[in-house]
Order: sequence, then C-alpha cells, then structure tokens
Amino acid sequence: MSSITSLQRHPQPNIAFHRTEMSSILNVYGKMVMAGQARDYGIGMFPDHAVFAIYRRHAEAPTWRIEKIPALRNQQGSYVVYGSQNQVLKRGHNISQVLKVFETRKFEVISSS
Repeated sequence: MSSITSLQRHPQPNIAFHRTEMSSILNVYGKMVMAGQARDYGIGMFPDHAVFAIYRRHAEAPTWRIEKIPALRNQQGSYVVYGSQNQVLKRGHNISQVLKVFETRKFEVISSS
C-alpha cells in the first residue's frame, strides 16, 4: 500500500513589527505628517521581512521605507531605512537609533528641472 501525502502546507509565519517598534515608528510618522512631509503609510508583512512605507502623496511609490529583516540581525542589524531611490539611509540593531535619521535631516524633494 502507498502512503497518503497531505496537500495542505503549513503557512510560514510572517515577520511583523512589535508593539514597541510600531510605537516608535508611528511617533516619527506623526511628526512627519504634522510637518507636511507625509500623508499616508502602508504596512507589509512577509515571511522574511516586514515593511513600513511612508508616502508623500497617495498614488506614488513610497518616499521612505523602514524594514525589519531578522536574517541580518547578526551582520548589519535588523532595521534599515531606505530613501525614495532605494538608497540605504541608515542601518542598525536598534530601531530608536535607526529612526534618528528622520530627526537629523530635513527631507526635501529637489526637482531636476
């Protein structure tokens, strides 16, 4: 007799931000909204990373992305802040240190006209 193989796969758990991490991120996002630099945000949870995207306008690509990648914990740090052109603005092991990139710089969009 042959054995029966189950077709149902157990889904992998998605990576998510913890409540304390979200509190820090939303604090920075709130300051950006008050300054008129941000209008919307999006959250993504995937099997290998979590993303908090900040949008300057609703229908555009995200201006900034904050990512949590636990696989990089021992190398460069779990947290990364990307700019609008996918450049790494800050990387680190502590979310508070990584979010300081938003306090030290004033982000302005410079048109190339």
